[in-house]
Amino acid sequence: MAAEQKAVEEAAQAAADLAEKERLESLARQQEEERKRLELERDAERQRLEAEAAEKEAQRQREAEEALRREEERQREEAEAKGREEARLKEEAEAQAREEARLRQEVEAAAREAERERLADEARIAEEERLAALAARPTPKAVMEPMTTLTASPLDEMEGESEPEEKKGLLGRLFGGQKKTVVRRTLDDDMLEKLEELLITADMGVDTALRVTANMAEGRMGKKLSVEEIKTLLSQEVTRIMDGVAKPMPLYSHKPQVVLVVGVNGSGKTTTIGKLASQFKAAGKSVVIAAGDTFRAAAVEQLQVWGDRAGVPVLTAPEGTDPASLAFDAMDQAQKDGSDLLMIDTAGRLQNRSDLMEELSKIVRVIRKKDPDAPHNTLLVLDATTGQNALSQVKTFQELADVSGLVMTKLDGTAKGGVLVALADKFGLPIHAIGVGEQIDDLAPFDPEDFAKALVGLE
Repeated sequence: MAAEQKAVEEAAQAAADLAEKERLESLARQQEEERKRLELERDAERQRLEAEAAEKEAQRQREAEEALRREEERQREEAEAKGREEARLKEEAEAQAREEARLRQEVEAAAREAERERLADEARIAEEERLAALAARPTPKAVMEPMTTLTASPLDEMEGESEPEEKKGLLGRLFGGQKKTVVRRTLDDDMLEKLEELLITADMGVDTALRVTANMAEGRMGKKLSVEEIKTLLSQEVTRIMDGVAKPMPLYSHKPQVVLVVGVNGSGKTTTIGKLASQFKAAGKSVVIAAGDTFRAAAVEQLQVWGDRAGVPVLTAPEGTDPASLAFDAMDQAQKDGSDLLMIDTAGRLQNRSDLMEELSKIVRVIRKKDPDAPHNTLLVLDATTGQNALSQVKTFQELADVSGLVMTKLDGTAKGGVLVALADKFGLPIHAIGVGEQIDDLAPFDPEDFAKALVGLE
């Protein structure tokens, strides 16, 4: 019995031990499951927090991008507004400038008109006073006859009868002879007025004529002067004006020295180029001529004839070729050949033809691509027979092509040449030479004293 009781107790204890073991294992499993659950909850919470942080960062970035976009939009709008304001101010400034220019032109036009009317009134009053003075006293035959040229003037007729002397001096053939002085006349207002008319008739222009006679009269009014003395005073005043402009064309060491020759049709550009080329070659310079008047075949042929006479090559292009293109090619050739001078002829241009004048501007722009300092000389050739129109030619060509010097042609025959004095007085441009004939050596250096003496009829 004791053994059975013990067996029962051992079995009960074993069952109790097994139950406790199972309880402990169940508890352990529950604890493990709780741990895992807690870890899952922690992971879920961490992920939730990370997701919230990521969302907040994304929101922050979106807000920053939106703020940046708004700032850029604001700056763009401000820039556009500033641009519109600047454009408005510019338009207002341009409109104001145009208005000021228009008003200035109107004022200048009014001033010119007033000056013209004033001069016309003064001339009319002076003429009325002169005619009244002439009507009030006996008039010598010499005063009644028209004053045509400086060398066939009332000054000569007041001297009495005598034979004209032989014409002398470099320019003597340009003007009439002179007579020996036999009388003296008082230098008064009447005499000055005759002298002014005489100078204006010789194409000297009103302003220059008034300036010359005013200088003559200074300190001499009321004095008796011989005709020879009056002519000498005139010659001295003309010489004084011309002295500062009598300069030969400068030659430079730069190769090639580009000489652009401009002028209106018929002024004598082609013959002048030929004569200058001959003189430069005689001075030991190598010269090339570019026949830039490509619009007229006759002009190219004429220049080739003068090139042959001077022994100088002439570069040509087919008729109708762009003159600027020829000028560019000629510069290229002259640079390769090492030529001293390149003389470029241009088409005869009337200063009121805007298309032809623009073509001249194009030539200047093109040659400056080869040499920024070119042309080194721009010679304007003027026809002495055009009279006061030469003044407007100089003004226009000087603005367009930066004229550096003048050559006056056709100072022979009936040309009076006084316009050369007006040009020197108004513009002060160097006068390099004068043409007195059609032969290749008929291009003389300008001598102010000889010119002045020939102009007034002195030996």
